[in-house]
Amino acid sequence: MTQMLINGTKTDAVNKLTIDVIDPSDGKVFTTIPRGGQQDVDHAVTAARAALNGDWGKLAAFERGRLLNRLGQKVLEHQEELSRLESRDTGKPISTARGDIGVLARYFEFYGGGADKVHGQTIPFLNDYSVELVREPLGVTAHIIPWNYPAQMFGRSVAPALAMGNAVVVKPAEDACLSILRVAELAMEVGFPAGAVNIVTGLGEEAGAALSSHPDINFISFTGSNEVGTLIQQSAAVNAVKCVLELGGKSAHVVFDDVNVELAIPAIVKGIVHNTGQTCTAGSRLLLQKGVHDTFLKALAEAFSQTRAGTPDMDLTCGPVINKSQWERINRYIQKGTEEGLEVVAQGQIADDVPEGGFFVTPTIFGARNHDSELLMHEIFGPVLVVVPFDTEEEAIATANATEYGLMAAVWSENGGCQQRVARAMQAGQVYINSFGAGGGVELPFGGVKKSGHGREKGFIALEEMSTTKTIVHYHGQAGIRS
Repeated sequence: MTQMLINGTKTDAVNKLTIDVIDPSDGKVFTTIPRGGQQDVDHAVTAARAALNGDWGKLAAFERGRLLNRLGQKVLEHQEELSRLESRDTGKPISTARGDIGVLARYFEFYGGGADKVHGQTIPFLNDYSVELVREPLGVTAHIIPWNYPAQMFGRSVAPALAMGNAVVVKPAEDACLSILRVAELAMEVGFPAGAVNIVTGLGEEAGAALSSHPDINFISFTGSNEVGTLIQQSAAVNAVKCVLELGGKSAHVVFDDVNVELAIPAIVKGIVHNTGQTCTAGSRLLLQKGVHDTFLKALAEAFSQTRAGTPDMDLTCGPVINKSQWERINRYIQKGTEEGLEVVAQGQIADDVPEGGFFVTPTIFGARNHDSELLMHEIFGPVLVVVPFDTEEEAIATANATEYGLMAAVWSENGGCQQRVARAMQAGQVYINSFGAGGGVELPFGGVKKSGHGREKGFIALEEMSTTKTIVHYHGQAGIRS
């Protein structure tokens, strides 16, 4: 059994209840976590507020940066331990988990270096006045983390918040939180004051709801479904609290006739099978111009047919998906594709010797005649790619933008004018040209438009999202004389 971390102390839930943690590879329970609730959230928020008003709030910016850098180094020292936890908890291939922990360390390094680089402004105003614009922490920030990239998302959300001097309360997903709990322990080991980092485990409808609606938090970061995101925004509105939301995507690759096939094929395959397709930015739609459609699809099918799903230690293309519910959801969409009459262009395989009861899904490419398929409109969150043809550049742009999401997209062309026209016309928060999802992208501002959410994470802009400004107006002229 694992424990939460509140005010620097490992603890059980006040109610003493627990939640079983299931291994996605075999469907069996391998540990438990506390089922925290309102009282635990209250304790965590109180501890965060005390830290903000005490030892944590008194640290200079460069001192916060040093602690973040120490934590990044500590993560690297424990990379294999953390990778094993992440892999067992989520079902990721072990090499994928190792990459995730490396990116986690990079978040602490990047924001550790930026902690003392956020400067204010001096604003020219009337004579005899000096005006300063200073940046300050928001206060106690709430971070609700998803299960698909728990370690990475922890770093992405929490590191900039800490760099700006906020005290944090984190509610990780009940399906996968072991790496987060261990990193929080490492934070205490490197010297973070008690209460600066607090982790409350539990169910979304209990601990998550209690945290997002708590009257003493000052900010909410959430990554997850549109349905829950709506509830988060409603909670935030009641308390007039700012929130940053990342709510999913249906990212499109737009491939033109002059595509560099050797460059595009590996990126497109990886873009849908990485993390077993359980990625908000997954390139789950492929738009192929008619002139290259048949030859490109043949090459893609050949490469895709080599994909394999297996246990984390097999270290194949895919692991299992996170739980039975997700497994059933993805297979319903695969069945729906068959019912719609979509062509099965290619499929990967599930390794023969995977354990019974594991949540393994066969990677699949479907071919569609137009953009009417449900599989092209809905976020499947699995290793399922749907291909649709297009004729003109204008048609490609209209088709790429024809979903309610707008998180990421890619343009594949050797024509510089086409690259720029299409990239600028894409309704997405990130657009790649002749690449897709560059290596963690810690430095690259990230977020969505439309129903993919709002606000930005990653990059230097996240430090601004995690802070607020104060304008100080100072009159220093002679008494009774005003300019």
